[in-house]
Amino acid sequence: MQRSAYKQGVKDGIPICLGYLSVSFAFGIFCIEQGLTVLEALLISMTCVTSAGQLAAVPIIGQGGSLIELAMAQVIINLRYSLMSISLSQKLDETFNARRRCAISFMVTDEIFGVASSQDGKPPKEYFYGLMITPWFGWAAGTLLGAAAGNILPSVVITALAVAIYGMFVAIVVPPARDNKNVLYCVLLAIALSCIFAFVPFLKGVQSGFVIIICSVVASAIFAYLKPIEEGRG
Repeated sequence: MQRSAYKQGVKDGIPICLGYLSVSFAFGIFCIEQGLTVLEALLISMTCVTSAGQLAAVPIIGQGGSLIELAMAQVIINLRYSLMSISLSQKLDETFNARRRCAISFMVTDEIFGVASSQDGKPPKEYFYGLMITPWFGWAAGTLLGAAAGNILPSVVITALAVAIYGMFVAIVVPPARDNKNVLYCVLLAIALSCIFAFVPFLKGVQSGFVIIICSVVASAIFAYLKPIEEGRG
């Protein structure tokens, strides 16, 4: 029973793994472009599986930003995982002690959350381990391959491939923005704020990490006040 549950988890995690390979490959190249080493890129992906958080962290690290700036950016960007973890905790049975819950929380990503939440009842812990180990391996392996390629390929090719990772964020933002005009307006406001920091002379000196924090918090707070989600709606 335990082995079959683990195998099923691995099987369900394979599509996520394949998707992560391509995205993390671009992330690995992005790390090299920002001045990180192959080992540094690999360690980031092995210890912090969050595409948006990693993409925001690398420029901060590359530019020598402060630890406070880095921590604040990660908390804000990855806050949604706390909500996912609370929801996913309802799928865990009594065998999940604190240590196992911490292990599961390490790999709560959007895709894994979606697959795990769709399971009937409360899957055994072995299923969760199988579901999470495959994407983790794909994310780390893709980063390693991308970073290694970044040391070999010409700089013009590296720059072109590094752009690919931004396509992932377009794919994340466009569907909800298309279905909900408030999301679209919130995104546009964040873009406008980011442009202000990029082009207004006395704001250009603000480090990228704090720009992400300010734009995210301000845009979200304004629309949370103007267009709050109605009770009972997800």
